Amino acid sequence: MKSEKDLIVLSIKDFLSLKMLKYSLAPFLITIILMYILFFVIAGMGVDSLAGMQVESTQVSMQDGIPHTQSVTTMIEGNSIVEYLMSFAITSWLATFLIYAIGGFLTLYLSIFIAIIVIGFLTPFVLRELQKRHYGDIELIGYSNLLTDLFLIIKWAVTMILLFIVLIPFYFIPVLNIVAFNLPLYYFFHKMLKYDISSNICTKEEDREINYFFSNKLRLKTLSLYLISLVPFAIFFGAVLFVIYLGHTYFLEVKKLRN
Repeated sequence: MKSEKDLIVLSIKDFLSLKMLKYSLAPFLITIILMYILFFVIAGMGVDSLAGMQVESTQVSMQDGIPHTQSVTTMIEGNSIVEYLMSFAITSWLATFLIYAIGGFLTLYLSIFIAIIVIGFLTPFVLRELQKRHYGDIELIGYSNLLTDLFLIIKWAVTMILLFIVLIPFYFIPVLNIVAFNLPLYYFFHKMLKYDISSNICTKEEDREINYFFSNKLRLKTLSLYLISLVPFAIFFGAVLFVIYLGHTYFLEVKKLRN
């Protein structure tokens, strides 16, 4: 029986093999390309929304001791809007803060979401490699199919979006907002990672038994992996390592069940 420390060391050794390092490049390259495309699409939409803006100003002048008020409406278009907003210190600071804060937040979350989808396509290859190396006596049975996979991805993605909406009131409460921001994406991360691995190794019955007896253990492991993925760029290279580590866990539990 391997200890958790032995399992981590073994997972890192497997990850550092040439084949696994090659697999780890795919999530990195695909996620970077998709994020690059999304950036320009969103940036283009933002520029289009700022295509024109009316600015109304009021001027008061004195003629023969009588005040006269004149309203002037100006249409600012294109880059002039940005220049106009940046001409004020407060709007300049707020714009910079929002761009970096919201942009960084969305980039991190989108990268995790995309990487976990991409790694799903590589999971069968990673698990077969683990089987060859350590678990030749365990047959990869699995129970997934394309329709089920698509249905579950859509179901979990919709649930994640609904959680983001339901938890909006908690986003403004310090400390609680950290949990509220991360809970929806962790839900998707946990479901996807666990399903990708179990559906390639176990039968449905074995998966139910493992979930029944070791659900808390699995949640603790996926939570640890999710926290690691919050480190910038960690998910790009660590996605394959996550599959290896959780894959070892499932192989060992399946081995005990079948014996």
